[in-house]
Amino acid sequence: MAERSTAAAKQGARTADREDARTPPLRPGGYEPADYAAVVVRSAREAGVSPLLVMTVLHNEAYKPHHPLLERLWQWWKPGASFGLANMHRATFERVQRTHGLPGRWQDLRDDSAFAVRTAALHLKDLDRSLARRHVRRYTRDELLALGYNTGERNMRAFARGVPPGPMARSYLRRFRAYRERAAEALADGGEPRDTVTG
Repeated sequence: MAERSTAAAKQGARTADREDARTPPLRPGGYEPADYAAVVVRSAREAGVSPLLVMTVLHNEAYKPHHPLLERLWQWWKPGASFGLANMHRATFERVQRTHGLPGRWQDLRDDSAFAVRTAALHLKDLDRSLARRHVRRYTRDELLALGYNTGERNMRAFARGVPPGPMARSYLRRFRAYRERAAEALADGGEPRDTVTG
């Protein structure tokens, strides 16, 4: 009986996630990360990371339209492409899946927006665990985690020690800083009080 009620609770949570995470519109440019504020807050809390960090990463990764059909076409042209609202590569997904026992497949990231956001939040949690408490002062912890999301864990740790990032990582960091305020507004509009969002 307990197993049945647990399964029902999980099914209910998945249904709630899908209601909160609508399929992005097909029209290019129609995707707005703020539409997923409720999913971001829930996933970030579950992972134990900052909702503001997750939302800012989504803004940074919104450079291409996100829609299951478009991503299928993109994968046909570029088989190693990243998937989902948070643009996750297959190797990263499989590492997060093993660590956290996630169900599903990498391809599910393109079809299930809530799953994509949850996986991104768990990946940021894993990066946070691997980042030393002390790091160079020119970056905040969230900035280093975002750089780790973009360039990988090894590079993130190097940046934390003071190794200068290359031009692509610097560009990612500039966009991350520029989107911070917009991400905070998206969370405030989505019901997340500003003073509980960490940076």
